[in-house]
Amino acid sequence: MNTGEAHVRVTELFGTELADLHLKVLCGDSDLGNKISHPRVQKPGLAFAGYYAYIKPGRVQIIGESETEYLRTVSEVEQEERFRRIAELGVPVFVITKGIPAFPAFLAQCRAHHVPVLGSPALSSTVIKRISFFLEDHLVPVTQMHAVLVSVYGLGVLLIGKSGVGKSESALDLVTRGHSLVADDRVTIRRYPSGDLVGYSEGAGRHHMELRGLGIINVKDLFGLAAVRDRKSIDLVVELEHWEEGRSYDRLGLDESVYTILDTAVPYIRMPVATGRSVSILVEIAARNHVLKLQGHDSAREFVNRLEAEIERSRRRR
Repeated sequence: MNTGEAHVRVTELFGTELADLHLKVLCGDSDLGNKISHPRVQKPGLAFAGYYAYIKPGRVQIIGESETEYLRTVSEVEQEERFRRIAELGVPVFVITKGIPAFPAFLAQCRAHHVPVLGSPALSSTVIKRISFFLEDHLVPVTQMHAVLVSVYGLGVLLIGKSGVGKSESALDLVTRGHSLVADDRVTIRRYPSGDLVGYSEGAGRHHMELRGLGIINVKDLFGLAAVRDRKSIDLVVELEHWEEGRSYDRLGLDESVYTILDTAVPYIRMPVATGRSVSILVEIAARNHVLKLQGHDSAREFVNRLEAEIERSRRRR
């Protein structure tokens, strides 16, 4: 499992996800490598008024019409002083909205302090919403796992286990049974502020699987659009492992284990793989059973409770 501290460089704002903002560089072409480290954006109105404690390093600063109109009411000397003070506070980038022309003194201070300034013709509300959504999706804890993620009865089931244990083959069998593939071999997982773990596949490998003896197959082309999903929350982890004679396995289903991903506990099942076992059917049943548990029906616990009640009744009759 590989983890990394998430950040976004200013140059990433020019990708296809924010193409509708039509961002352009007003100054600071050489500083587009600055790191954005906070998902929330700010409007520096208070800072332009002289209250600099409001500015937080690592945040995108949005300058709109209200900030610009206020600055026109102060002297050029005050403007330059406030521009300098703000540019010194670790701002990674400023974005000016509505196509408003930037103050030359502001651009000069930003150049001097290596802070790029971008412009957009979009409204401030649109820029704030779009950039905030982009940053929230990218500035969250992230990891990658060697695993397979499938959607089974609406649950995101993460199949883990050693190479060659049959994860991809089991996932393919599940797809033929009407379920959906999310990612094969390498699953990228992000943890959002809500606590949800969301997995997906990055790059050219999306919707593809590698099968020993067959090579790379395109699941969407073979089975149709319903056979794939772009991303899915992870609700259950199933570890496939080769059957070992004499090893103890949970036979009642009372073992409520968890698997930790990005400091988040996920229900976990260890499933032995042996000749003659239909792993895909077992994964289906595990998913169905987990849905029942979420609805308040724990079959194993109910069985044990009935058994204990019967033993107690038998004891009393003696």
